[in-house]
Amino acid sequence: MSGGITDVPGVRVGHRTLIEGDIRTGVTAIIPHEGEIYRDRPLAAMYVINGFGKSVGLMQVDELGQLETPILLTNTLSVGTCANALIRHAVAANPGIGRRLATVNPVVGECNDGYLNDIQAMVVTEDDALAALADARVDFAVGSVGAGAGMSCFGFKGGIGSASRAVRLDGADYVLGVLALCNFGRAGDLRLPDGRRVGPDAMPTPEKGSVIVVMATDIPLDHRQLQRVIRRAGVGLARLGSVWGHGSGDVCIGFTTANRTQIEEKTDILTQRVLAEPKIDALFHAMADATEGAVMSCLMAGETTTGRAGHMRPGLRDILVERGGLG
Repeated sequence: MSGGITDVPGVRVGHRTLIEGDIRTGVTAIIPHEGEIYRDRPLAAMYVINGFGKSVGLMQVDELGQLETPILLTNTLSVGTCANALIRHAVAANPGIGRRLATVNPVVGECNDGYLNDIQAMVVTEDDALAALADARVDFAVGSVGAGAGMSCFGFKGGIGSASRAVRLDGADYVLGVLALCNFGRAGDLRLPDGRRVGPDAMPTPEKGSVIVVMATDIPLDHRQLQRVIRRAGVGLARLGSVWGHGSGDVCIGFTTANRTQIEEKTDILTQRVLAEPKIDALFHAMADATEGAVMSCLMAGETTTGRAGHMRPGLRDILVERGGLG
């Protein structure tokens, strides 16, 4: 596909997909811009809707308001492996890390794909994570790819989804893009954008999945504004029927390519542009819409999948065709 989060100039996405036997997992990489991230750091923020999660690096993003590495997404038990890969990737480009330079803060998001994937096999390697980084491109696949290979969503096959919305400010066009790793939602709770409620032929179970929502934009924002915008991901999730259940890990990460800090600034005072606060509602709408669109793109791309121990998740499109409701 072309579009989604990579509609933001400079942003690229790559996957490493692992499917064999009972394995349905992988790694997805989001690279914010063409430069060296450790030295040229985009302003960033994070927001936890419900904190049932094991992601890495979020505390420092919240404290310092910047990214130092690309963002990797994977399964819950592969977070450490992916963090190591990001550290090695940064050290290879910056040999002074941990010596002359500060250490590096890797950012890794996760969801538990253990229903369809043999997560205990822990097959993801550092080379797989580096392969996802090397695969990064503007045109990328959605659905059961990369970190999304074994994910479930509202009882259907989940995975990777992406969408974007245009925002016009001061007569210029900007983009807000979202990529979502979708592994959340109780079967039977899904509400389609046309109002229909649809579920697989399965008994409802407690909502205990997760979603990682990554937002990118070229709109100049500060850390506080970024956090205000990414919170509205929750609106898009709620529109689709999620209540962010007790066992659900719902995490948002956002960055802007328009404001960056350098590891070795030449002045004591920095000049940055920020959005006029009365205009921020346009971004709230864009964030809610793009999040909803990203999840729907994932669901519509998902194909009926059988994985570990014969566990099966139907594809939403397959169910809609079967019931005569695809239109």
